[in-house]
Amino acid sequence: MGKVILYICLLGLLTVSCQQVDKTVTSFKKDYSSAMTLTTSEWDSLFATYREPAIQHRRFKHQEVDSLVQQHAQKGILQVERIGASAAGRSISELTYGEGDIKVMLWSQMHGDEPTATMALLDIFNFLEGQEDDGDSLRNLLKNKLQIHFIPMLNPDGAEIYTRRNAQSVDLNRDARAQQTVEGKLLAARADAVKPAFGFNLHDQSIYYHVPETQNPVTISLLAPAYNPERDINETRGNAMKLIAGIQQMVQQYMPDAVAKYDDTHSPRGFGDNFQKWGASTVLIESGGLKGDVEKQQIRKLNFIIILNALMQIAEGSYEQYEITQYDDIPFNGSSLLHDVFIHNLEIGSDSIPLRTDIAIRRAENTIGRDYFVRGWVEDLGDLQESFGYDQVDASSLHFVQGKVSDKMISSVKELSRSQAFALLKQGFMAVRLNPAAVGSAEQFHNLPIHVFSQPTFYTTSRIDLGGTANFYLADDAGTLRYAVLNGYLIDLSQPLKETFKNRVL
Repeated sequence: MGKVILYICLLGLLTVSCQQVDKTVTSFKKDYSSAMTLTTSEWDSLFATYREPAIQHRRFKHQEVDSLVQQHAQKGILQVERIGASAAGRSISELTYGEGDIKVMLWSQMHGDEPTATMALLDIFNFLEGQEDDGDSLRNLLKNKLQIHFIPMLNPDGAEIYTRRNAQSVDLNRDARAQQTVEGKLLAARADAVKPAFGFNLHDQSIYYHVPETQNPVTISLLAPAYNPERDINETRGNAMKLIAGIQQMVQQYMPDAVAKYDDTHSPRGFGDNFQKWGASTVLIESGGLKGDVEKQQIRKLNFIIILNALMQIAEGSYEQYEITQYDDIPFNGSSLLHDVFIHNLEIGSDSIPLRTDIAIRRAENTIGRDYFVRGWVEDLGDLQESFGYDQVDASSLHFVQGKVSDKMISSVKELSRSQAFALLKQGFMAVRLNPAAVGSAEQFHNLPIHVFSQPTFYTTSRIDLGGTANFYLADDAGTLRYAVLNGYLIDLSQPLKETFKNRVL
């Protein structure tokens, strides 16, 4: 075997070194049959046990995370250090676990409006402090083999107002090269001090990416970032690819056909690309979309499982069992075809100019404090046969109907129950008026399946226009209202309400 390897190297047929070839051959012979495994039921049980109950929604603040971090500091199992402060003076902490030789860094929420992995890290902190359960062997493995450095909220100023950039309006993930921000300098300094062998760059991505050749949203997107424009594969990046192949297999156990790869174009400003360049096998994990998981609690659970499983494979070295070709087989994110609501073949024309076409609708979130409301609009119309939606309907036998405004006036949002609002909606009423004298901050938001307005007038959608509001009905040939499109939500009027509505008093 040694002569064969030497011959290959001398011919120059491989781009890797002889030492790397020898290592590849050796690792190929390893037996991973003794690698630690946990069943899905065991993972489920661990998550249920250690899920941090103080965080239930995405729009948590720095104070809540910092308070939990200080509680962990008091327990002493995780070593907690205040490593710096944000541009606005909010503390940034690092939590360290383990006494092993392999160093790993994980950083989350460098974009303030990408909090899913932060929730999962809080759950992982609880798990690492647990004892005398099915997780003991894993804890001991991680403690003895790894030294894990967690930075759970790198951009606390952005998190405070739920926005992507920091207090200076800089995208921290584009500051690895120049290091103009205090947060960017801090992350780079920690990378230099720790010199991790592995890195995890934890983000959220758009919920509108889909898995190619399917109508499934991408729930988890993965990437081994490129360390140079040529996107070469050295040992560092190759190890990240193998680790991702293992992550992909784990996700498939929970959500088949829900994984894709993020765009691997090299970004000289990006932290993931530079961590890879600095010698840390770096994995980007992007939390995407899942129908019905508005607050991303199921994706939070998935992050908990795949991060811990990846750490386990690093500790064992069992990620080496995977092939780079398995990473290559993961498709890239598909974009532009997935919408919140897709309506196929709807008649929206007039008697003189008929038009039967497709309608694509999306909803945008608008944050106010710890809450938010949505605004639905018509994103596209025309021949959209390749498009689809989280909710969709074939409207070939349906037609557009304009909604009505109820004569009823209410003195409080609480005066109208969901069932009463739904009854009005089924009668063709899309809006009800709130007494302007009763409007206050306490009634700013509501979850009713009807519009509530205090302004002098309210206009429902009289015709479907590009960029216009999405408030109308779909009726059958007999005139029966079958569906309501309310602020971009598709509501089946023949079924019980299931949707969680995030509407605002207008």
